Amino acid sequence: MKQFLSFVRKEFYHVFRDKKTLLMLFGLPIALIVLFGFAVTNEIKNAKIVICDYAKDQATQQIINKLEAGNQFKITKTIMSHTEIENAFKKENIKLAIIFPANFNKDLLHLNKAQVQIIADASDPNTANTLTNYATAIIMDYQQELMKNNTIPLRIVSEIRMLYNPELKGATNFVPGIMALVLLLVCVLMTAVSIVREKETGTMEILLVSPISPFLVIISKAIPYFFLSLINLSVILILSVTLLEMPINGSLWLLIAESTLLIICALSLGLLISNNTQSQQSAMLISMMGMLVPTMLFTGFMFPIENMPVPLQVITNVVPSKWYYIIVKSIMIKGLGFSAIWKETLILFGTTCFLLFVSLKTFKNRLV
Repeated sequence: MKQFLSFVRKEFYHVFRDKKTLLMLFGLPIALIVLFGFAVTNEIKNAKIVICDYAKDQATQQIINKLEAGNQFKITKTIMSHTEIENAFKKENIKLAIIFPANFNKDLLHLNKAQVQIIADASDPNTANTLTNYATAIIMDYQQELMKNNTIPLRIVSEIRMLYNPELKGATNFVPGIMALVLLLVCVLMTAVSIVREKETGTMEILLVSPISPFLVIISKAIPYFFLSLINLSVILILSVTLLEMPINGSLWLLIAESTLLIICALSLGLLISNNTQSQQSAMLISMMGMLVPTMLFTGFMFPIENMPVPLQVITNVVPSKWYYIIVKSIMIKGLGFSAIWKETLILFGTTCFLLFVSLKTFKNRLV
């Protein structure tokens, strides 16, 4: 154990002596949180919605048909009561709910006015705004059709409600994405470079012939970055709560536990990259391109996954940050517990075990 602790202490010395490493570890998270703007959201297609139709008359059916006719919405089901809506938002990952009150068509014809309620998941404010605009435009288009055949003006009033993020703050969307990006990128990059650096400087031979086992050599390399990543996580959460006024609605300990799982997953991936590269430049390039691009494109925090072709949607399932992004949004924004994210946690845990197993198996005890 003393030998193992000396290896861990040596790795800490390496980190604190390298100013570039310190800048990457602590400067990158702060810069991204402070400077990162609103996520870019393009046209949205096939967004999952539910319909609650109390009226079940001709007018509501025509509006529902118009919603289904376009490619913006995909009606997953029609629910019988508005009390089921919250459960649908939590468990079925829907983006929008539309409620038609009873006597919708009668109110429209006799009172010349009818109401419809639109409820959106505003944890992604850009998507929520876009979808409510789509729905409102379709309802207004139906209203214009009625106006052509009637001399008396008819008016449909849309009541819009934003769940989870009524103020439509951009931080609600990009903070979970930045957490996934920073933890994955920093952990993978720093761990991958640490072992390759030993190969380049010629000190790997000393580590391999030391009394300590190769397994503990790998673990001693990962432990410092594990603790430093926890510090990064604390910095991100503190900045999010204090600077961006983003509350943590769920369990803080559950969030830390899930983040720890992603950190271990990233460290395992970094070790795997370091085992198969011979230079720091190649390790950095693979880590940057292999982590930055998939996290930015395939997690859903910059571009909706529903917009992508089906093959790309399948590829997103192998990106660990996608599942972590869903987990963080569920805990921080929606205040859900483990029962709502156990599937995502299981996938992330399986990915972590697989990467850790492969990284240990591919570690070479000999340099040649």
